[in-house]
Amino acid sequence: MDNWDEIKTAFQVARMGTVSGAAEVLGVHHATVIRHIDALENRLGVKLFQRHARGYTSTEAGQDLLRVAQATDDQFNQLAGRIKGRGNEVSGDLVVTSLIDIASRMAPLLMAFQEQYPDVVVRYLTGERLFRLEYGEAHIAIRAGTVPDQPDNVVQEFHNLRMGFYASPTYAAKHGLPQSAEDFDKHRFVAHDSDDSRAPFEQWLRRNVPAANLTFRSTDTRTMRAAILAGAGIGFLPAFEADLNPELIEVYPHQDEWSGPLWIVTHVDLHRTTKVQTFLSFLKASAKEWEN
Repeated sequence: MDNWDEIKTAFQVARMGTVSGAAEVLGVHHATVIRHIDALENRLGVKLFQRHARGYTSTEAGQDLLRVAQATDDQFNQLAGRIKGRGNEVSGDLVVTSLIDIASRMAPLLMAFQEQYPDVVVRYLTGERLFRLEYGEAHIAIRAGTVPDQPDNVVQEFHNLRMGFYASPTYAAKHGLPQSAEDFDKHRFVAHDSDDSRAPFEQWLRRNVPAANLTFRSTDTRTMRAAILAGAGIGFLPAFEADLNPELIEVYPHQDEWSGPLWIVTHVDLHRTTKVQTFLSFLKASAKEWEN
């Protein structure tokens, strides 16, 4: 690429969402921002932004550029910090991704980190999609299941997520509770909508419960949790979530095969940056207080 100024401009437009916001950050006139975006789109032969009354929204190509530019910006900032003797600064975007099941733990942890480092902007991404660290979609990923094996990633064992099998008092009052696995065909269950779910507890559920009894299904674990609490059926919850709802009834003895390890994953290019290392230390220290 011949003109890095154009890329820097597009990066700031993607971050800020408006030409005026990018111009203020870059310290240039808004006409310069527009000129850079137009020139870059012409050079690449693709639209990076959709223009609308509220500002600019990144297209898929624009999102690709943003992810690569974010990773590059992090590395340049780290280099500049070392050169200027400011290698211990922790600031700018911190992008963390995890499964939604641990969001109630991660949100307070991220807030505490931000209080300690107020120049950090936290971006916490959850969802079942695998965010790609090699494209700069996140600095740190917390993943569940088998050991992640994507190339160029640094993987560290983190925590074991203990799962339990619960029913609400509402469900128990209406349907009773199973006395053993032989009673499962007389009950209703909350499950993930995908039969191909890799979660070990979901696989156990499908081996032990008839498909016809999986009567409330969802792809969103928050919805599944709400359904269990409302009495739609028996289902799995992280043990720490159940501890917050002491009225829940554990309906079946805990099985070790339900639980799964969590892994911390970082990309090798950003693993040693001060921001990532500082957060990793904070994350590991905070997690020592987690009981389940």
